[in-house]
Amino acid sequence: MLSAGVPRLAPAVASSEPYCSHYAGSGIPPGSGIPPWGFHATQSLSGARHGYAHGWGDINLDASRISGRICQYVSGPGQGTRAVAVQLESHITYHTHEGQMWGYAGNIITANMEVVASTDPRCPVGTHGHVTMYASYDGVRSDSIRFFFDSGCWYQSNLYHGPQVDAQVPPL
Repeated sequence: MLSAGVPRLAPAVASSEPYCSHYAGSGIPPGSGIPPWGFHATQSLSGARHGYAHGWGDINLDASRISGRICQYVSGPGQGTRAVAVQLESHITYHTHEGQMWGYAGNIITANMEVVASTDPRCPVGTHGHVTMYASYDGVRSDSIRFFFDSGCWYQSNLYHGPQVDAQVPPL
């Protein structure tokens, strides 16, 4: 299925709704919790590829718990668009309100994830990885999202960074 030229992913479990569909807005996608985490990012990637990703969910920093989903679409010359949907594992592996990235202060959260739907033959359902989300503060726009996937899924291991990334990572 296609939505605005981007493949829609089949759900990991039976459902009439796609698990991951294209979000064309800016800012944090709808459906974020209270307090929410979320992001919206687009980026030119290496090898003349282009990436688009968005994610959102609930978070409880006192309990180091997170939930939510992330969708990523990567297209490149002769490759078409390859998409993955990941589910965050519930435990936050790292978080801080006093983080430093790209030379700026901000909030950082790292969590493990698992692919639950995929149109990328090299990144099958069940592939594990982790994501690091960074939201700068004090009026700086230098947010970033970085995906790290296990072997075979290199096409989806990408960095989104800069003013075209809008991230909300709550403080402690």
